[in-house]
Amino acid sequence: MQYFYFFIFAFLNLFLFRKLAKKIHLVDRPNERKKHVGVIPLVGGISIYTTIIVALWLEPDLLVNADVYVLCSSVLVMMGAIDDKYDVDYRVRLVVQILISCAMIFAAGLSLKSLGHILFGYEVDLGPLGYIVTIFAVLGAINAFNMVDGIDGLLGGLTMVTFGALSYIHYADGQLPLARFCLLMMIVVVPYICLNLGFPFGVRKKVFMGDAGSMLIGFTVIWVLLQGTQGPKAQMNPVTALWLIAIPLMDMTCIMVRRIRKGVSPFKPDREHLHHICLRAGLSSHQALVVICGTAALLAIVGIALEYGAVPEWISLLLFALVFVLYYQLLNNIWRILARIKPKTASESN
Repeated sequence: MQYFYFFIFAFLNLFLFRKLAKKIHLVDRPNERKKHVGVIPLVGGISIYTTIIVALWLEPDLLVNADVYVLCSSVLVMMGAIDDKYDVDYRVRLVVQILISCAMIFAAGLSLKSLGHILFGYEVDLGPLGYIVTIFAVLGAINAFNMVDGIDGLLGGLTMVTFGALSYIHYADGQLPLARFCLLMMIVVVPYICLNLGFPFGVRKKVFMGDAGSMLIGFTVIWVLLQGTQGPKAQMNPVTALWLIAIPLMDMTCIMVRRIRKGVSPFKPDREHLHHICLRAGLSSHQALVVICGTAALLAIVGIALEYGAVPEWISLLLFALVFVLYYQLLNNIWRILARIKPKTASESN
């Protein structure tokens, strides 16, 4: 019953904040990259943040060092909201994210100490190098979920996949507080997905997540992953985390590699993400949503199966690397493939 109240609270927050957003012009406007109609309030993340903060105030034991999480997420959401309104330089965002990473490491004691037994059965202990790797992991998670937010429902859908898988793993391993937190994240994201997709009030009540929300989700994902994979009470293998965030992680990496190869900044926006490719290939927005989220769910299921099938961690890593290479090659050759299937679509993309 308590989760039902949080669901209602998150829904009411959306309506409250969307009115406020219009008054202070915290809205997304159409441009050459954004093809939506009209101005859309960027309040999805603020609504989720507010609901999560209230939940942790009532049940602080859901997360380790919940006070540090609240502080870090508050700074990120504030930074994201400022970025949504004023378009802050990416270097400023990176500095803030690095500082947040350091707070996670030194104030909350969460860092990547071990990569698991991925070296043919031998454990890779990072030692002091773990601090640097943790910072890159935090930056990667935050920006992966930020970059994937490109079509209606996609960020919300991928959030449901990741936290659904995490909730199952933690519940199966008896880590009920963490499992309940993951379930809470799913519940408070549902109202956003509904309004983002225009259900049940139509496009006139539409909202977007905004950078505040996408960065919050990415940060929360890496927080839960570190809590779940590191230390004596670790519930899952570190390599399994890759499978649970496979689509955002692979999409971000491939995009950055392509941008660097073109000689442009890896943080320069473009329309070459997986969802853009799906749309240019002829899929509707809803079809692309189903395909991408379905693929993400399938990969998460594979990761869970490898985890509970007692498959050696190095084999799981090898299989993920194979999936990543196939994904990269597929995206690099997608128009040649489509040219054989739909010549018109391929010619239009060039």
